[in-house]
Amino acid sequence: MAGIMRDEDNAPISVQEAKNLFADWRALPAIVLAVSGGPDSVALMWLVARWRRALTQGPRLVAVTVDHGLRDEAAREAREVKRLARNLGIEHRTLRWTGDKPNSAVPASARAARYRLLGQAARKAGASHVFVAHTRDDQAETLLMRLVRGSGIAGLGAMARESEREGAVLARPLLNVPKSRLIATLKRAKIGFADDPTNRDTTFTRPRLRALLPQLAGEGGDARVLARLAHRLARANAAIDVLVDGAERYLATRGHLSMPREPGATVVDAGHFAALPDEVRLRLLMRAINAVGHEGPAELGKVESLLALLDRALSGRRSAAKSTGKGLKQTLAGALISLTATSLRIEAAPQRRHRAAMMRK
Repeated sequence: MAGIMRDEDNAPISVQEAKNLFADWRALPAIVLAVSGGPDSVALMWLVARWRRALTQGPRLVAVTVDHGLRDEAAREAREVKRLARNLGIEHRTLRWTGDKPNSAVPASARAARYRLLGQAARKAGASHVFVAHTRDDQAETLLMRLVRGSGIAGLGAMARESEREGAVLARPLLNVPKSRLIATLKRAKIGFADDPTNRDTTFTRPRLRALLPQLAGEGGDARVLARLAHRLARANAAIDVLVDGAERYLATRGHLSMPREPGATVVDAGHFAALPDEVRLRLLMRAINAVGHEGPAELGKVESLLALLDRALSGRRSAAKSTGKGLKQTLAGALISLTATSLRIEAAPQRRHRAAMMRK
């Protein structure tokens, strides 16, 4: 029954399971492990170390702890991670987020700083991959966060098993593992971990949504169900991307779409563009804007509004083209979108200062 804790959700992770979790990355020369000191990342480090010891040849491991300088306990926690890493035979680095800290949007700024420092550590270690300890619980929370913010299908797919950031591949080997199993694994191994109180600070969005999960689980919407939904949406998103790729090729091979290899104008036949499904047109438009815009990436809601405006113009109802006798022109995310009776053109917009000077003349 959904919403009920299963026995396997409290079982420690076995040696064979750990081997399966990390098998895809066995041939890498080096891996950076992002270890904060909390239960998830400490379990990741312990499991990876045990897996690496069983290999006759495997990647070099470098654990990295980022001290954001936001809590007094952070330095001590970094030292504890260093001590455990040493006991496990893993190199360790502590990196610090220096400089002034923001007064608002602190979690997002701290996250950006952490990934920037992890990317730097990966380059220094000669590692293409950074392991992060996101779990099934994190996946469920991410889905909820993006749901309440009105994300599209791509966003609701939540976190991928691998993604690229700051020049490194972020790998999430534990994405299908519940947090409870990681805690059970540490308890069996008698390994301690830090408790970050900000994880329960309801002044931030994620902890507030986390507090709702028990109620959702009571209605059948536990982390397993939410993570499965995220996976299904990610699968649907991938399928739509295939359709968009196919539409691009179809239009290009028939001369209805021009997409230069170098940054320049994308031009598509207006009639053929109008005939495509809404989601395909939306993604084609977003791709073109992001390819040439210098203020991106474009926000989904703004691209949706632009598409609605183009639809009205294309249909001849309340269109700017009909009322002025001129084509419709809009700027978005540093791109200039121009619509005539026959074509839709997306190109880089003049820089804001240049546009302002032109308006004054």
